[in-house]
Amino acid sequence: MSILSQPHFHNEEAAYERIESIVWPDGPVCPHCGNVKADRIHRIEGKTARKGLLRCNECGEQFRVTVNTIFEHSKIPLHKWFQAAHLLASSKKGISSHQLHRTLRVTYKTAWFMTHRLREAMRDGHFSAPLGGEGNAVEMDETFVGGLEKNKHRSKRQHRGTGGAGKEAVYALVERGGTVRSHHVPAVTADNLKPIIEAHIDGATVVYTDEGATSKGLGRLFEKHESVNHSIGEYVRGDAHTNTIEGYFSILKRGIHGVYHQVSQQHLRRYLAEFDFRYNERATLGVNDTDRTVKALSGIVGKRLMYKDSSLPAA
Repeated sequence: MSILSQPHFHNEEAAYERIESIVWPDGPVCPHCGNVKADRIHRIEGKTARKGLLRCNECGEQFRVTVNTIFEHSKIPLHKWFQAAHLLASSKKGISSHQLHRTLRVTYKTAWFMTHRLREAMRDGHFSAPLGGEGNAVEMDETFVGGLEKNKHRSKRQHRGTGGAGKEAVYALVERGGTVRSHHVPAVTADNLKPIIEAHIDGATVVYTDEGATSKGLGRLFEKHESVNHSIGEYVRGDAHTNTIEGYFSILKRGIHGVYHQVSQQHLRRYLAEFDFRYNERATLGVNDTDRTVKALSGIVGKRLMYKDSSLPAA
């Protein structure tokens, strides 16, 4: 039986029951007064009552589990949100808004906004602990996202050589056997990267980089640092390599080039949040598609995104 045959993917009442179990694992919480007393919250039922509607007897306000979430005031049925979340969370390289609008039978504009809301749910707004630590290894490197200069119209080409010319810079840190944290940066310079590295990597970590001047220089901030020289064909020397982070970049680029085709500068951070999330909740860490979808939906609270705000740069 297909995963998508489960009731909450097709039935609105079942969808509300499922999202309540994810957002309220210990029972309903009134978003207006914070009341958690089960005997002081009751469900409003009836033919004309909205699905999932509750009333708090402490403050007298009505509410649903979608209040103060990315689903608040959405006209899209909740069971379709579940379908979209599952498809985005289970597709290793993502799913395009065009494909989603055909699959869910919603407009392209709706599908585009749904995917951006779900990326907000996947975004980790804070990190509880730095990467690495004593006995652990972290690789760090940069890549560039964007089309080749030679493929652009002559008037849009930036004649600044090869490599990152005309592209957006992404700097990522990945712990071997663990998680990744990627950042959209204006330029790959020590001034831009040093605060990121100091905030996200434990000082006792073994750090691996390539021979790039910036990464190699920043690697020296750590007592334990090794680099490999790709320019002379050296990719592995004992434990020294950057193959883990290159593997992450390959997934990121295949997704952007093969699925999304192009990503605007103002939304790149949201796409990075999506790819980071799937990598950090991957199968090799014991997370299956269902668990990954649940974890994505666990992040919907407090991240309401209005359509007018979705066109603004991600925070």
